[in-house]
Amino acid sequence: MALSTEDHLAIQQLYARYNHAIDAGNGAGWAACFTADGVFSSATGTFTGTEQLAGFGSAFAQRLKARHWTNNLVVEGDGATAKGSCYLMLLRLTPGEQPPASILTTAIYRDELKNGTDGWQFTNRTVVGDA
Repeated sequence: MALSTEDHLAIQQLYARYNHAIDAGNGAGWAACFTADGVFSSATGTFTGTEQLAGFGSAFAQRLKARHWTNNLVVEGDGATAKGSCYLMLLRLTPGEQPPASILTTAIYRDELKNGTDGWQFTNRTVVGDA
């Protein structure tokens, strides 16, 4: 069975909650976007499980004032699992300066998702092509 319209909307909301949480330094909220054994991998390292993910999510906003901007989401699945991909543009915020933001990097997210008791969550998220 293909993903329903409701699945597509729930997955889009997951991607948005993820961005809002990490940009706000809400490590617990960011980690909640993943399954308990979820994995996030990028040039900064690999983080596995709720505790490591929450720590990374909290530290990210302290280290860098940024805004994650994602677009061109493509997702396919069967209602229980899905694979997704989208473009990432990471903006560095520099309030009071001109321009007030600059592009830090661009990349592609490669995602594996699961629909469980907590709704759609990432089981594995990999950042490809980041600098």
